[in-house]
Amino acid sequence: MEKIKRTIGFIFTHPLSKKHLLKSIYRFIFWQLQSSISPGKFIVKSYVQGVKFYARKGLTGITGNIYTGLHEFDEMAFLLHFLNENDTFFDVGSNVGSYTLLASGVRGAKSVAIEPVKSTFDILTKNIELNKLQDKVSLLNSGVGSEQGTLFFSSNEDTTNHVIAFNETNRDHTTEVPVITVDSLSTKTQPILIKIDVEGYETEVLKGMSQILASPSLKSIIIELNGSGARYGYNENQIHELLLINCFKAYNYDPFRRALTATSKFGKSNTLYCRDLDFINNRIKNAPGVKIIGELI
Repeated sequence: MEKIKRTIGFIFTHPLSKKHLLKSIYRFIFWQLQSSISPGKFIVKSYVQGVKFYARKGLTGITGNIYTGLHEFDEMAFLLHFLNENDTFFDVGSNVGSYTLLASGVRGAKSVAIEPVKSTFDILTKNIELNKLQDKVSLLNSGVGSEQGTLFFSSNEDTTNHVIAFNETNRDHTTEVPVITVDSLSTKTQPILIKIDVEGYETEVLKGMSQILASPSLKSIIIELNGSGARYGYNENQIHELLLINCFKAYNYDPFRRALTATSKFGKSNTLYCRDLDFINNRIKNAPGVKIIGELI
């Protein structure tokens, strides 16, 4: 019951779904009925502009999109307004592919999607195949860090699977995963946008992408900074300072106005960092609209 209350609260406060409450509540109730009847069964759901995904009970990284259209509304809308078919997008910690499906399925960009946990990676692969995006999306079943090697990950925590910290005592559901660096991918392509969601391991990811971070081709980073770095003894203020040194600034994005507003600090979940603001503003102001839950944004 507590989980349902949180979900209803999320729907009522979400920037898009609160404008379309009846439609969003209907979508929520219908999904609850569907997933309760067949909790272990994959169900194909519509996403945005003909893109589809597989969903089942408990896959919170994808089911939030069923209720609200775009689970992480501001950041996902920014991606839709910013990317075009000539771009490359890196999805570091892609889970089952919500961002990658938008980047390649809706906007037509090339994507590199990296997901360490095999069971999650298998669903990511199914989502790419469902939308026939194999020619646009490169899939890597690996972790990302400061150097190549291996790391142990949790494997039973859905969207919060993470690198096992040295002081974690419960290691019953773990898996050993090969690790690459983001810079190791730069010999093939240069991204214009990177999303990093690695449950506190962002510091190590950034250590392994100094070349790409310095490249003027990279215009924007969507990064989760929610305090999880403390699990490994990291101070996320240092990430903010590193990005400032590399000429990025933190922004809030309003998808309805297509407006970026500078902020002096990072958020409590995802934070959008941008540089070359004239280039980005030109993109977002001139991008075609996308219809989500019946509203063109």
